[in-house]
Amino acid sequence: MDWLCKIRIRKYHIPRALNAAVTVIAIWALLIAFFLIFIPILLEEAKGISQLDVNSILSGLSEPLTKLEKFLSKYFIIKNENVTFDQYITQKVLSFLTIADISTLFGKIVSIFGNLFIAAFSITFITFFFLKEEGLFAEILLLFIPEKYEDNMRKAMLSIKKLLVRYFIGISIEITCIILLVITGQTIVGVGFSHAVVIGFFAGIINIVPYLGPIIGSTLGLLIGLVIHLEMDFYTQLFPMLIFMTVVFLIVHAIDNFVFQPLIYSSSVKAHPLEIFLVILAASTIGGILGMIVAIPLYTIIRVIAKEFFNEYKVVKKLTRKI
Repeated sequence: MDWLCKIRIRKYHIPRALNAAVTVIAIWALLIAFFLIFIPILLEEAKGISQLDVNSILSGLSEPLTKLEKFLSKYFIIKNENVTFDQYITQKVLSFLTIADISTLFGKIVSIFGNLFIAAFSITFITFFFLKEEGLFAEILLLFIPEKYEDNMRKAMLSIKKLLVRYFIGISIEITCIILLVITGQTIVGVGFSHAVVIGFFAGIINIVPYLGPIIGSTLGLLIGLVIHLEMDFYTQLFPMLIFMTVVFLIVHAIDNFVFQPLIYSSSVKAHPLEIFLVILAASTIGGILGMIVAIPLYTIIRVIAKEFFNEYKVVKKLTRKI
C-alpha cells in the first residue's frame, strides 16, 4: 500500500481507494495461489497413503518386528499377551492411515467454507477501509483513551507496528526457508519430490509453534516417510532412509535454532531469549498451543504499552530498555 501510494503519473497520485483495492486483491491472489499449489499435492499424497495395503507391507517387516517384540517383552514393556506386537503396530498404522485420509478431511473443510464466507467478506471489507483511510484504526483506538494520554498511545502504536511488522516478516521468511530446506534435504536423501513437499509443508507450518513445533513436524515427517516406504527392505533401505531423514531434520532445526530464531525472536521484538522462553512457557500453560503462537506478539504489545505508561517502575525499565 505504501509503495503504491508513492507512484506518480506526472503530477497525479493514484487514488488511495484504488491502491487499497489492488492491495486487497493482491493478498487474496497470494492466498488462492498458495492453496492451488499445495492442496492438489496434499490430496494426491493422501490418496496414495490411503490406498496402501498395510497388512501385506507389514508382513515384510515380520523379522525386525519379531526382534523388537522379543526385546520389549524381555524388559516387561509389553504386558498384553492377547495382542502380538505386529498386530499392535498394524492397528496403530491403520488408525494413522484413517487419520491421514486428508481427502476426507479436506472434504469436511470445504463444507466449512460456506460458514466462513461471511467472515472472509467482512475481513476483506474492513481491511479495505483501514487501508484506504490511513490512521482510521488508530483513531478508533484513541476514542477510548483520555486526551492526556493520547501522545503516549500514539508512540506506543507506532512502536508496536514497527516491532510486529518485523516479527511477522521474520516468521514468514523462517517458515518459507524451513519448507525449502526440508524439501531440498529430503529430496537429496531419496524421498520422492511430492512426498518431500508434503513433509516440508507440514514441518514449516507447524514450526510456527515455538519449541514443540519442530518436534511435532519431525515426528510427523518421519512417520509419513515410514508409511510411504514400507515396501522397502527394512535393513538395507528403509532404516537407512529414516536415519538420513532424521539427519536432515536435525540440520534444518540447527539452522533454525542458531540462525533464524535469534534473528526473529531476539532482534525483531528486542527481547532476551530466556525472557521469550519463560513467556512461551507461561502462555502454553494458560492457552496451550494457541497460547504459544500468540505469546510473542501479545507480549510485545504489553511491553510497549508498559514502557509508555508505567516506565517509572524498575521492572518495566529493565524489560523495555532495548525497545
